Amino acid sequence: MTSPNLPLVERVAVVTGAGRGLGRAMSIALANAGASVIAVDRDKETVDDLASRAGGQVIPAGADVSIQEDMEGIVNLSLARFGRVDVVVSNAAMGLISIRKTYHSDPIRFWEVEPETLRRFLDVNTVAFFRLGRLVAPLMIEQGWGRIVSVTTSLSTMIRSGMFPYGASKAGNEAIASAMAGDLRGTGVTVNVLVPGGAADTGFVPDDKGVDRSKLVPPDVMGPPMVWLASTESDGVTARRFIAKEWDVSLPGSEAARLCSAPIAWGKDDQE
Repeated sequence: MTSPNLPLVERVAVVTGAGRGLGRAMSIALANAGASVIAVDRDKETVDDLASRAGGQVIPAGADVSIQEDMEGIVNLSLARFGRVDVVVSNAAMGLISIRKTYHSDPIRFWEVEPETLRRFLDVNTVAFFRLGRLVAPLMIEQGWGRIVSVTTSLSTMIRSGMFPYGASKAGNEAIASAMAGDLRGTGVTVNVLVPGGAADTGFVPDDKGVDRSKLVPPDVMGPPMVWLASTESDGVTARRFIAKEWDVSLPGSEAARLCSAPIAWGKDDQE
């Protein structure tokens, strides 16, 4: 039975990219709200550390989201341990820092990106979300309830010069989320997007010339909207994009959600 302070008791959440940054912040918030969290990261040591600090609510799991067998293993782990998967947060990603550590002061041009690098970005930032959603959707439909949340990026970043291939890969991710939401309408399973609302203070942003870390969005802003999206309070809310830094914790969840959200991807509020 849930309570206002622990709205996610008996819920099971899978969070990818949980070892650092936004994923770590969301995992902690979900666990603090009562959920059992399977924290997934390619770097197993980071989620081992998270679990040691968060206690028994967090189960660490090492996996690569770009490998189908790894994702099947994570879903099977949740089913074996808890018999269900209630919430999936697709957060694992590659950033431009993996191409050039000075991308902020020395922007990457599209012709400098090797085709294999583009394929890797798409595999991790785009296809992995589809891969995980495809695995859990039938389970959630059978349960009659589920939450699929993807962490993308600001719409301007998706098309901005110097942000390729990161921005493009996240645009594809959000387009997939929109299609998923439409296919899952009426099933009790919702699909939404959650973004910090600007460059976040994580390892994705380098200590580069012109970067003022005091102006970056703190990862903890992801917690309150993530908990609300994972709860029954958000029943029926689907195909929306939420800006975490605009979430007002002084308001009731439904009102805070209304004020910081818009239709997913490039939709309009009056769309069918």
